[in-house]
Amino acid sequence: MNVRLFTSLKTRLAPVEVSAHCDLPCGVYDPAQARIEAESVKAICEKYADNTDEAFRTRAILIKEQRSDLVKHHLWVLWTDYFKPPHFEKYPELHGLFNEATKLAGGGGGTKSSLDAGTAQQLLDKIAQIDKIFWETKQA
Repeated sequence: MNVRLFTSLKTRLAPVEVSAHCDLPCGVYDPAQARIEAESVKAICEKYADNTDEAFRTRAILIKEQRSDLVKHHLWVLWTDYFKPPHFEKYPELHGLFNEATKLAGGGGGTKSSLDAGTAQQLLDKIAQIDKIFWETKQA
């Protein structure tokens, strides 16, 4: 086998990294995914406050930041893939709720950059509002 052919085959068969929730689309959506991650964020904030072990606290921060990113991911999937223009017409507050919730999960004062359990609770409250609208749209 010549080197050129081998290189060409190797390039074509190389694994490609892809990322998606469900670009089929699968039709399986639920705000519970974001809520569960946000509950984890709040619990971590509370455990962090009650623990003085530096190794634990460092690990808690890392995990909290990862969970905050997951909250944002799950919210974005709902916002961009599940909800459609008729939903936004019927629920004009929906864009604002998603914007506020994703900011509450992010840096700049959100749960990704904060250890405040109150901020995590605000995030959970926004997700609960989104959840209520989500299930109303499922009934329609």
